[in-house]
Amino acid sequence: MWELAILVLASLFSVVNPLGAIPVYLALTTSYTRQQRNKSSLAISIYFILILLTFFAAGSYILSFFGISLSSLKIAGGLVIFNSGFALLNGKFESNRVNKAVKTEAKEMDDISFAPMAMPMLSGPGSISLLISLYAENPLIADKITIAATVVVMGLIVFLILKSAPILFRILGHSGLKAISRIMGFIVMAIAVEYVIGGIISLVAQY
Repeated sequence: MWELAILVLASLFSVVNPLGAIPVYLALTTSYTRQQRNKSSLAISIYFILILLTFFAAGSYILSFFGISLSSLKIAGGLVIFNSGFALLNGKFESNRVNKAVKTEAKEMDDISFAPMAMPMLSGPGSISLLISLYAENPLIADKITIAATVVVMGLIVFLILKSAPILFRILGHSGLKAISRIMGFIVMAIAVEYVIGGIISLVAQY
């Protein structure tokens, strides 16, 4: 159980990369007071948890409804995750998740908690496809509960990081955050390759 939880948490943290979201979050909350930023951080983490848990719980139904095999999902999800990792490796994480038009629109919004922060900044196609795959690969109820609990823990980590965003940004700076993002990018690309290879092997075995 603990091994599964650690594995899922490590994968989620790498794919979500909450540290990489700090510059965008600070740019969108420049006019916020400390209390407003704390409230926003909590709302983002709650939305983040709800979005991922919804897709996790509905994973098998989504696959059945669209007639998608787990192998195909792993290949497609792996390619999406690889693209995200490549963007991290090249320091283009922000533009890959949220473009300039979305940033401009977000600055005029009263609440940025759901969009663009919770989705697509943090809970994007990569993390969603990862959880849908995990749901299908872990049929035991105990394992599903463990994964769901790990998503909640990841949400708590997101909250703590965003709440501490000004401090972390002062400590790490742009260069430090980009360096961490590049390391994360390499790990994310490795995870993606594993998913693609696993999907191809499963697909070939079916035929």
